[in-house]
Amino acid sequence: MKITPQCVVALTWTLKDTLGEVLDELGDPVEFLLGGDDLLAKIEESLQGHESGDRLDLHLEPEYAFGDYDETLVFLEPRTLFPAELEEGMTFDGAALPAGLGGQIPQNHIYTVTEIYPEHVVLDGNHPLAGIAIRLAVKIEAVRQASEDEIGRGTLGTGFFKLEPLVPGNDTLH
Repeated sequence: MKITPQCVVALTWTLKDTLGEVLDELGDPVEFLLGGDDLLAKIEESLQGHESGDRLDLHLEPEYAFGDYDETLVFLEPRTLFPAELEEGMTFDGAALPAGLGGQIPQNHIYTVTEIYPEHVVLDGNHPLAGIAIRLAVKIEAVRQASEDEIGRGTLGTGFFKLEPLVPGNDTLH
């Protein structure tokens, strides 16, 4: 079966930066819904017409991947407003940040704690791969029709490098 809009693809991949450093490897196939919210538009576009067993080597500039790095999404906030067990790498949904933070923090982002100081915490609303061009070696492991339920949900629940809030120590991107 060839890949068409609103089908399900099972993929494995190796993700590298432009210097060749491996950022992520997905060795076991994971299913993604095409035509939903699971994959970046350029990845979906590149997969069209391919079939199980095909391999693709993609190069995505930041504007087609996770966007340019936006310094206005970095905030320095009082340490006392955060839980005692706060760790670097923890993430918070912008709508669920502790009360009392600066009012200029947009709520429609996931914020990562990037540094902890005795008096302050640095929150970064950029995706960890923002500003980075990526190379993605993809193998299509399987292709199938999506069910009406899957199409209705718009996702299979595993997005391409989506951040999940409040996950201390999570070092995987997928």
